[in-house]
Amino acid sequence: MRVGAWTRRRSMWLDIGLAVVAAGECAWSAAVFAFRQGLGTAAVAAVAVFGLVAGSTLLVRRRWPLIPVAAALATIPLDAGYTLLMIGLYTLGAYRPEGAASRFAERRVMSALCALAIAETVIVSTLTLGTQQQEALRHGVAEYVLVILSVLVAVAISVPPAILGLYIGAKRRLLVALRERAEGLETELSLLADQAHERARRARVEERTRIAREMHDVVAHRVSLLVVHAGALERVVHKDPERAAQSAKLMGDIGRQALDELRQILGVLRTVEPQAEPGAAGTTGTTATPVGLGSPVEGSGAAGLGLADLPKLVDESRAAGLGVRYTLGGLRSALPAQAEQTAYRVVQEALTNVLKHAPGTDVEVVVAYVSGGVALAVSNTCPAADTVPAADRGLPSGGNGLLGMRERVHALGGSFAAGPTAEGGFRVEARLLTAT
Repeated sequence: MRVGAWTRRRSMWLDIGLAVVAAGECAWSAAVFAFRQGLGTAAVAAVAVFGLVAGSTLLVRRRWPLIPVAAALATIPLDAGYTLLMIGLYTLGAYRPEGAASRFAERRVMSALCALAIAETVIVSTLTLGTQQQEALRHGVAEYVLVILSVLVAVAISVPPAILGLYIGAKRRLLVALRERAEGLETELSLLADQAHERARRARVEERTRIAREMHDVVAHRVSLLVVHAGALERVVHKDPERAAQSAKLMGDIGRQALDELRQILGVLRTVEPQAEPGAAGTTGTTATPVGLGSPVEGSGAAGLGLADLPKLVDESRAAGLGVRYTLGGLRSALPAQAEQTAYRVVQEALTNVLKHAPGTDVEVVVAYVSGGVALAVSNTCPAADTVPAADRGLPSGGNGLLGMRERVHALGGSFAAGPTAEGGFRVEARLLTAT
C-alpha cells in the first residue's frame, strides 16, 4: 500500500519515529551547547528550532538521502546531530542511485562525507576539551587520550553506518535484479513455449498437406487408370473376351498397386510399438514411435517410388491407350530419396492429366540427369477434336495436380513450369536441384 512518498505504511511510521528522535536530540544538544556558550535565551531558542528542523529532514531520507546528511553536518558544529548523521549516512548508502557510474560517484561522495563528519567531530571535541580538561586531569587522564577517544568516537559514528548502508543497498539491488531476471526468464520461457506450439501447429499443417498431396497423386493416377480400363472392358467384353480378361487382370493389378501405395502413405498415421522382451529388466510397457513420410513402416515392402519405377509407370499408361515415348539421358547419379520420389510423382501426375484431358494422344517423357540434379519434361500432342471431356467420362478433377507438383518441386529448391504448347498440346517441365 503506497502512502505519499512511502511504498508501505510501516515505512512511513518508521521515518516519522526516527525524525522525532533525531529532532529531539538535535534540539536538546544544540540548546545545551548554546547555553554553555553563554548565549542569550533567544539564541538558545533559535538553535533549538534549527535542531528540530534539521532532525525533521529524515522524513525525506528515502527520496533525497543527501539532505539529512547535509543537515547533520550543519548541526555537528553545535555539538549535536550525531543521531541524524548516523541515520543519514546509512540511508545514503542504502538508497544511492543505480548505474555503474552513479555507484562510483556515490562511493566518492560517501568517503568525502565520512571524512568531513570525522573531521568536524574531532574539531568540535578538541574545541570542547578546554571545559573537560580539568575534570580529566583530576582522574589522571592525559589530554592526548581525550583526542584519541574523540577520533575513535568520530569514526564509530560515521564509518559503520555508511558501510552497513552500502551492504543493505547492495543486497536490496541484488534481490531486485534477481527478481527482474526471474521475471524475464519466465517471460522468455513463455515465448519459447508459444513458439514451440506454433512450430508444432505448422508441422501438423505441413504434414497434412503432404499426406493429402500423396493421396491425391496415388488415387488420381490409379483411379484414372481403373476408369479407363473399365470403359474399355465394357466395350470389348462381348466382342473380345480374351482382351476383356486381360483388361480385368490389369485392373486387378492396378488396384493392388493402389492399395500398396495407400498403405505406405497411411503408415504415417500409425505408430510402431516395439514389443518389450519378456522378462527384460526395466521394461514396463511399450514405447510408441511415430512414423513420418520418408520412413516407411517396416514390413510394408516399400522404400518409396523413384526414377527406376518410371518404365513400369510408362507401361501402365501405354496399356491405358497413351502413346508414350520414354527417354532417359545423362550420366546417372545417386539422388536423395525425396528427390527420386518427387520426380516420379511429377511424371505420374503429368501422365494422369494427359489420360484425363487428352486420351489417345502421343506423350513424350524425357528424364535427364544434369549437373547437381535431374531435369524432366512431359509433353503431349494436341488432343482430337472429338475428345470427350474428363468430367463426362466420370474422371474427377480436383484442380490440385499442377499445384501439388509445383509445391513438391519448390520444396526441394527446384523450378517448375507448365502450360500449353504452340501446337495445342501441353507441357510440364521440372528441374530438381540436389547439390548442396
